[in-house]
Amino acid sequence: MLAFANPLHVLEDIFRAALEWLHASIGLPWAWAIIVLTLLVRMVILPLTIKQIRSMQHLQQHAPELKAIQEKYKKDRQRMNEEVMRFYKENKINPAASCLPLLLQIPVFISLYYVLRHFEKDVLTQAKYAHSDLSWLHVVPSITDNITAHWSGWLLVVVYVASQLGSIISMPTTDPRQRWIMMALPFVFLLFIINATFPVGLLLYWVTTNLWTVGQGLVTRRLFPKAPPPPKRTSRTPPKATPSGDGSGAPKSVQPSRADTPGQQRVRRRKKKGPRSRR
Repeated sequence: MLAFANPLHVLEDIFRAALEWLHASIGLPWAWAIIVLTLLVRMVILPLTIKQIRSMQHLQQHAPELKAIQEKYKKDRQRMNEEVMRFYKENKINPAASCLPLLLQIPVFISLYYVLRHFEKDVLTQAKYAHSDLSWLHVVPSITDNITAHWSGWLLVVVYVASQLGSIISMPTTDPRQRWIMMALPFVFLLFIINATFPVGLLLYWVTTNLWTVGQGLVTRRLFPKAPPPPKRTSRTPPKATPSGDGSGAPKSVQPSRADTPGQQRVRRRKKKGPRSRR
C-alpha cells in the first residue's frame, strides 16, 4: 500500500541501502558516500545519456531545414505540423528519442533527492550511526546543517551555480534561446535554495552531478563530434545530366531550337547593324 502511494518508495529504499553500505561496509564517510553514490548512479544511466546526446546531435544537424519549414508555414499551423512530421519521417528523426532518456532519469534523481533530504531523520537516528563523522574535507562541519548555517555552504552554492552553468553550456540544444533561458534557471533556483531548509549533503549531491555533466559533455564532444549539416540546395546548383535512352549513359545532345538557327541569327545581326548601314 505504501509503495502504491509512493511509486518512488522502492528506489528510495535501494539508494538508502546503498548509502549505508558504502558507509558501513566500504568505510567511506557520509559525505564521500554521497559523492560515490551519485557517481555510481550517473555511470548506470550513462547509456541513456549517450543516446540522448546523439539524438540531440542528429536533431541539431537538421535544425536549419526544420526552421525553414516552420518559417514557411508559420501562418498555417496544421500544414506546418504535417510538413514537420513528414520531414521527421523522411530523415528518420524521432523527436521523443532525445527526451525519453531524460524522462527516465527524473525518477532516479527525485528518489535520491528525498533520500538525502530526509537523511538525518531516516539514517542518522539509528543507534549504530549515532557517532558518525558528518564533516567533509575539514571545510564542511556537518552535511546535515542548513546551507546558510556556515560559510562552507555559501562556498558550495557558488560552486553549484558555476557547475550548473557549465553543465547547461555543455549540453547540445537546437534552440539558442532555450539555452539562455536555461542559464537563468540556476539564479532563480538559488533564491529557492537559500530560503529553504536544504542540508549541505543535498547541495553536495547537486554539485557532484553537475560536475559529472560538465565532464561528460567534454568527453562526448570528442567521442561523438557534431556531424556537418546537410548541403543546402539552391537555384545555382547545376542540374544533373539526363541520361540518353540508348543505354550508353551519355547525356543527350541538346538540339538547337528553331530560334537558334544560323539564318535567324544572321537576321538578328542585320537588325542590330541596320542603323549603322544607313550611315
